[in-house]
Amino acid sequence: MPSPRRLLAGLQTARVWIVLGVLIPLGMLVVAGFMLHELRREMWGRAEETSRNLLRVAEIDLVRSIEVADMALRDLIAKAQNPLVVAAPEALRRLVLFDQVVTADGAGILVLFDEHGIGILNSRYPTGAGGSFADRDYFQVHRTSPDVGLYISKPYQSRLSGAYTVALSRRIEKPDGSFGGVAVATMRLSHFTQILAQIGLGRDSSINLVRQDSIRIVRFPYDVRDVGTDVSGTSNLQRVIAERQGSFAARANRDGVRRLFTFAQVGSLPLFLSIGISTDEIEAGWHAKALMIGAVLLALFGLAVLLALLCGRELKRREAVEAELARLSMTDGLTGLPNRRRFDETLDQAGRAAARTGLPLALLIVDADHFKRFNDRHGHAVGDEILRGLARTLTAAIHRPHDLVCRIGGEEFAVILPDTDAEGAARVAERLHDAVAALSVGPAGIAAGTVTVSIGLAEGAPSGTSSELYRAADAALYVAKGAGRNRTCRAEAPPAPAPHLRLVAGTAS
Repeated sequence: MPSPRRLLAGLQTARVWIVLGVLIPLGMLVVAGFMLHELRREMWGRAEETSRNLLRVAEIDLVRSIEVADMALRDLIAKAQNPLVVAAPEALRRLVLFDQVVTADGAGILVLFDEHGIGILNSRYPTGAGGSFADRDYFQVHRTSPDVGLYISKPYQSRLSGAYTVALSRRIEKPDGSFGGVAVATMRLSHFTQILAQIGLGRDSSINLVRQDSIRIVRFPYDVRDVGTDVSGTSNLQRVIAERQGSFAARANRDGVRRLFTFAQVGSLPLFLSIGISTDEIEAGWHAKALMIGAVLLALFGLAVLLALLCGRELKRREAVEAELARLSMTDGLTGLPNRRRFDETLDQAGRAAARTGLPLALLIVDADHFKRFNDRHGHAVGDEILRGLARTLTAAIHRPHDLVCRIGGEEFAVILPDTDAEGAARVAERLHDAVAALSVGPAGIAAGTVTVSIGLAEGAPSGTSSELYRAADAALYVAKGAGRNRTCRAEAPPAPAPHLRLVAGTAS
């Protein structure tokens, strides 16, 4: 018969296992709950980041389209006020005024209206077509408010084409400063919907483009009933206009769907763009994983250790995949060089470092000469081999560890040279020309000296930006190509909005 001491010891052991049997499942539930919470927060963070990126893409396209139209308006007004143009016959005036009519997809027409709203010149329709347009909001605004500048109208259905349209307009003044009419560039709503459609949102998601006065221009998915509606009574869109930029989650007034709204002002224009992603779509994966983990916890308590090991292995595998994807996202697949994304980040970091330390920063843009001829004559496989050869040659010619060679697109490469002034960069460019001169592609019969490059060189100003440095080097590259290729052209001074350029090295091809 067991002694009382042994029974007590056994009882104590049982208690230990009971306690462990309770605590371990509870601990797993706590850990699982915490993991689910973090996973949910991570999914929301990714959704917000994705929304901001998509918003930025759409904003850039919208701003670019409106800027192009505005440039056409300014050019039209300047020409229309020229006395020589005014005195010319109508046919000649039409030719002069509409020689650069906007031709982007969705663009409408350019029109000059007199002070009575009659179209005196039209880029597409006959003079006076459609009668008087004095009832349009853009005409009334410019007639009563001289300082409006660029005005974006309410959307309307065109009397001439029947398409739903937005007018971009500017006031025309007579020599005495009085109202002389309006210059208008129209843009079809289909152009805006094409821009928004490229974002590719999921089911139950939406995009809104709204004027500052709460007039909706367009909503995607597109419904003609949304065009020109007043959303001043819509709390979500009013919050967008009031806060101007940010994100929040709320239930949509229109259809009751709960969405994550990310919004921003479109450049400096009186327009606001809002992207709403369905929260069900954001959390769809999270709900599925929550159900799966709950079922596993209820059914497999006894396999807790094994599950922990499997989760650990899965997490490590995911981290390894993410690390590899991160590496691949910064690498050009053909040449193995850093790609455009890595170039942009590195150039921006180098520019900030140069501004902080006062040390010089130089940039070379290298472009293979007549690359299309190689592709057309020998095929794309040989063209790819030339690009790989250029990548190896340029990399081998750069000796300092902190210099960076990138492929930024097509046959174009870039070399970032920190702590290097223009003279030092010119020597590097000369070394690159010499190295490329020795490049050959034996299987295709391309001998050494056949492949040449043109190089644009720029040195950054202490107060300049990386984008200014890139534009200066790119402009210098085009000058080098225009001067005969196989040479280097350097920006005359640190990057400025309109840099002067001169040739500094290279031989004609």
